[in-house]
Amino acid sequence: MPLASPPAYEALAERLGVKPLPVELLREALTHASYLNESGAAARSNERLEFLGDSVLGMVIATELFRRYPTAGEGDLTRMRADIVRGRTLAAAAVRLGLGEHLVLGRGEEAAGGRTRERNLAGAMESIVGAVWVGHGYRAARTFVLRLLLPELQLLRKEGSQLDSKSTLQHVVQARWHEPPEYVTLDEENGDAGRRFTVEVRVAGESLGRGDGSSKREAQQRAAEQAIDVLRVRSETGE
Repeated sequence: MPLASPPAYEALAERLGVKPLPVELLREALTHASYLNESGAAARSNERLEFLGDSVLGMVIATELFRRYPTAGEGDLTRMRADIVRGRTLAAAAVRLGLGEHLVLGRGEEAAGGRTRERNLAGAMESIVGAVWVGHGYRAARTFVLRLLLPELQLLRKEGSQLDSKSTLQHVVQARWHEPPEYVTLDEENGDAGRRFTVEVRVAGESLGRGDGSSKREAQQRAAEQAIDVLRVRSETGE
């Protein structure tokens, strides 16, 4: 599939609200790997720009949260950043910009509904941020990101973080230890009252929380809540 006709490109550029990007750079930002895999085209997919855009997004949002919430601790800032830059949020921003209609996809990915897949939309959003950084520099990228994610930043101020405990713990642990938490099912009962699970969550080999529930997910959520409390206390006391 070709990129887009010039009028469509102009409409997209207008929605982006930045100075026009070089056509080849925009093409790269919108090209999914599935297109290259099927067509054998020599062009690049958007994976490199996605990698760059992810870093730019993290820096811009981390700096903005640091400025907006001067009394927030590391754990709270990490959770808020994760809430803003998670895939669902970026995909929603991509929908607002209409990026899905401009994606360059392989036939299989197109047939599978790739234009509306959260992963593809979030990746395209990160790629566009990377392209703005490459084309116009950090200041333009920062302005673009803050304008684009203003609704999410406003919602965060109004309602707080929307992440569940398990997702929150995942992001905190990944940021600090660069490995995911481990959930271990310690017990599973099937009695008159129904099934009950006991789950322990371990971080870097250390048990930080336990939880019970009628499903593994519920038990994991409760274990994650306990682990978050433990890490918050440690952060406050400097342990």
